[in-house]
Amino acid sequence: MKINALNLKKQIAPIRRELDSAIKRVIDNVSFVLGPGVSKFEETAAKYCNVKYSIGTSNGTDSISLALLALGIKSGEGVICPAFTYYATAGAVANIGAVPVFADIDGDTYNISPESIEKVLSGRNRLKIKAVIPVHLYGQCADMDAIFQVTRKHKIIVVEDAAQAFGAEYKGRKAGTLGDCGALSFYPGKNLGAFGDAGMILTNNKAVAERLRILRNQGNKNKYQHLVLGRNNRLDTIQAAVLDVKLKYLDEWNRKRQEIARYYNRNLSGLNIKTPFVPDYTTHIYHQYVLRSPVSNKDFIGRLQAKGIDSRVFYPLPLHLQKCFKYLGYKSGDFPEAEEAAQKVFTLPIYPELSKKEKDYIIASVKDLIRV
Repeated sequence: MKINALNLKKQIAPIRRELDSAIKRVIDNVSFVLGPGVSKFEETAAKYCNVKYSIGTSNGTDSISLALLALGIKSGEGVICPAFTYYATAGAVANIGAVPVFADIDGDTYNISPESIEKVLSGRNRLKIKAVIPVHLYGQCADMDAIFQVTRKHKIIVVEDAAQAFGAEYKGRKAGTLGDCGALSFYPGKNLGAFGDAGMILTNNKAVAERLRILRNQGNKNKYQHLVLGRNNRLDTIQAAVLDVKLKYLDEWNRKRQEIARYYNRNLSGLNIKTPFVPDYTTHIYHQYVLRSPVSNKDFIGRLQAKGIDSRVFYPLPLHLQKCFKYLGYKSGDFPEAEEAAQKVFTLPIYPELSKKEKDYIIASVKDLIRV
């Protein structure tokens, strides 16, 4: 049996007519950049998140960069990021001239550790650290109350990276709405995915929202009147139209992911393997269903893939050990929780359209591997 990590054809098929109609309207209106469909999706997303402002962008990476720029982060200033996450979080910092400053993760949730943030801020770092980016990894929120205790003490900005957690909630509030800004990605593989690159920034600050709209559009407020050195980070209208259709189904899709996770948890409990830990302060929308093996994940992944199951590791090399960040001076052993997670976590397919036969085959395959 062949089971992919994601099956977008199965997701799209039931809503194909709606999607085709939405795309046709954009084509008929020939308004492809910042057209009415962008404003419509921004309004829909803001209402869904219960936030005052949402600003469509070109992708999730640019959302982080734009948010930092709009909040006043300057070249040479430090921004704390978890060492265990996708490259884009730290890459977005470095690409505006700021400096990524890494912190370790919590070994249970894989999210940034508030204690590690405090350790960085209380250390002898010569950088002027101005912000922290908690990543809501795999689909559940970081411990935001504990993070805010640290950031308020040190008077630094918080930009949530909610790229993997759109729809998750922290104590009843949507991921991405708690900090100064929240950055979203709608890459096709996300729980809410576009038909290409797309992103969004959430904020309750009117002045920041206005700066973001100017920055994403070449520094324009009025055409040919460039107020600042802006960027070309606009959300195109076709992607907005697709996302506006798909957003209606997001909660249902996330519920199905949660049901699959519960099914996995029940059937894999008691084995010598760690199922996802979900604290009581957050919901989990399972962008990834992540298991932790007691030994190297390479053996598990290879053997699952040999059985046709698309298992992967997110992420096999922590950011502080990546070649592109070598200039920052980190070394192996600096962030032990991040390094251990990279060696031991692996995923199982969890997209909403999985059949019971597929789920049972996955479970049986994992059990067989543990018995070997």
